Amino acid sequence: MPGENIILLGVNHKNTPVEIREQIAVSGGYEEPLAALKQIAGLRECYLLSTCNRVELLLVAEPQFDIEDKVVAFLFGEQIPRTEANHYLYLLYGQEAVHHLFMVAASLDSMVVGEVQILGQLKEAYRHAARFGCTGPLLNKLLHKSFSVAKRVRSETAIGSSAVSISYAAVQLARKIFGNLKDKKVLLIGAGEMAELAAEHLVGQGVAEVIVANRTLSRAVDLAKRFHGKAISIGELVPQLEHVDIIISSTGATDIILHKDEVKSVMRARMNSPLFFIDIAVPRDLDPRLIEIDNVYLYDIDDLSNVVEINKSERDKEAVKAGRIVDEETLKFQRWYQGVAVTPTIQALKKKLDDIALGELEKTLARMPQVDDIDRKTLVKMVEAMVAKILHDPLMYLKSESCAGRDNSDLKVTIVRELFGLTKEEDGR
Repeated sequence: MPGENIILLGVNHKNTPVEIREQIAVSGGYEEPLAALKQIAGLRECYLLSTCNRVELLLVAEPQFDIEDKVVAFLFGEQIPRTEANHYLYLLYGQEAVHHLFMVAASLDSMVVGEVQILGQLKEAYRHAARFGCTGPLLNKLLHKSFSVAKRVRSETAIGSSAVSISYAAVQLARKIFGNLKDKKVLLIGAGEMAELAAEHLVGQGVAEVIVANRTLSRAVDLAKRFHGKAISIGELVPQLEHVDIIISSTGATDIILHKDEVKSVMRARMNSPLFFIDIAVPRDLDPRLIEIDNVYLYDIDDLSNVVEINKSERDKEAVKAGRIVDEETLKFQRWYQGVAVTPTIQALKKKLDDIALGELEKTLARMPQVDDIDRKTLVKMVEAMVAKILHDPLMYLKSESCAGRDNSDLKVTIVRELFGLTKEEDGR
């Protein structure tokens, strides 16, 4: 492990258009690309992550091999020349690579900061890499550490607790009004994309039933099948209000489709139990005066947008805390890795100086038969103390942290080994 380089390279949604990401994304499973990656000379360990927003390679390479061009060619293939690839590519080494991995795992590098899907995608990619024998001691340690960093961010911050999409904000508001949604019924009016997404989130919360109303009944039937619900015509809309709790409207109508008087009459039949309306249509589907009715709650697209903006602000504050955790965990890992990298050299240096000092002492004592055991032990202790003092500065040099952003422990190890004439055989490297 010591002397090997950690490398991370890839593309993501920030700097690479979707048409390029589509070309290099893994589409037929991980096995074939991982098998090809393992064939690159000088690669000891490898890991591949492919999602809709990023494709990244995490590698452990032997320093004497120049693998950069080969792995870039592997990532982009023949269809994208290197000159073009350079516009999209990020290439990170050592501590910067570790920090980026931890940022990804903690969902601080995601399109939606704080989303939870990325950690599952990281773990799934790791399962494939481990099963195909691509990871080893270093990547196993590093990837498991990234999972624990993500867990720490989730437990010590509230980065994932606020809704940052219109559809999920609607669900968040529904939960504030009703609490548990498991026994609630949802009426979906129209077939707008955001209304469908809100219905999906509500189904995820375990609502009891989804009813779909649409001017085109066949469209209502198709949509109802998605949610295992039932379809009704627009003409049945008002009577249906007696039996539902949450209404999400997103039609293409140019006029109001549900008026205050219609809902007010229904509330008497409902014995004034709460009704929650979400109007995601532009122009609006629902009479703004619905809010004047007791136990009727109405939110439109602007209300939801305000919730999202507030939540984004809160999530940004939590992201600062999360970033501090990532920085801290990166330094911890780097200290561990530096220790692993320099330990064999420290052991080899100590052994060489001990062997020289004690060897010379034995030669001297062989010419001094008058020295008794007590004096011999005293001389041995003196020699050991001298070796320790000589070792102090080289060891402090090896263990010291680099002032530069990128770790230079490999360079320090090389200098010490050359300076003291240490060979690979002396530490089994």
